[in-house]
Amino acid sequence: MRHKMAKQTSLITFTGKLGNLIGYQRNRKYCLRSAPAAVRQTTATRLAAQRFGLASKTGALIRHALYPELDVRCDSTHINRLNKRLIQGGKQYAAALTGFRFNEHSGIEKFFSLPPVFTDQHTLHIPAQVLPQIKSIQALEVKLITVRIRFATMQVTGTDSATVLLTPGQPVVNTMLTTNTPGEGTLLVLVQVRGVQAGSLPNNHKWMAADIIAVVPPPPTESITSTAPDNNDKHRQHDPAQLSSCTAPAMTYIPVQRE
Repeated sequence: MRHKMAKQTSLITFTGKLGNLIGYQRNRKYCLRSAPAAVRQTTATRLAAQRFGLASKTGALIRHALYPELDVRCDSTHINRLNKRLIQGGKQYAAALTGFRFNEHSGIEKFFSLPPVFTDQHTLHIPAQVLPQIKSIQALEVKLITVRIRFATMQVTGTDSATVLLTPGQPVVNTMLTTNTPGEGTLLVLVQVRGVQAGSLPNNHKWMAADIIAVVPPPPTESITSTAPDNNDKHRQHDPAQLSSCTAPAMTYIPVQRE
């Protein structure tokens, strides 16, 4: 059924749904059409809507967990780009998030010929190298940000950060930055770099970078065996109560505002 369309002639125009009318813009003109009486969804469209909804909630959780520690100016597309990655990655959060840039105009590889590596000891290792000389940049502020998230319950359980100043054009010895982010959940590791100009931090997005360089999944829950006798003595029974009681104690949850 073709919906009726009309031009908006009032002084106040709008886009979006208003009652049974939908306002939209076409060729720089504001138009109206009637909303359909009912929307029929197929199984595929319902699943797509569910994936989009979950990705949007997860993306908002990640962003609001990192925003308090981020000092760079995120580009206007970072929300949609993050949601798209999460939709494409599905439950594989590590693969979807690793390498994501909060500033699409610049990445940390612009400042390091040898990329920083996050070790098993929760330490960022910046390999020995000569940093590139950048015009008008006197120093590089490097910040390690770690955030722990329980995706199953959509909660943030801890955050931490560490910062160091490096000199462009000068050799850098092996440099270490360490954070302590205990608690349960997946660990997101982000490296932020900002160029310092004449003692102040620039607003130019070319000299700012904030990349997720690693995503460390939580360790698998160890199986706890029951002392109950086994008739075959070949398989051991697992007590769900014992399993849940053996998880590491979580920190006080930080309330997160969702979009």
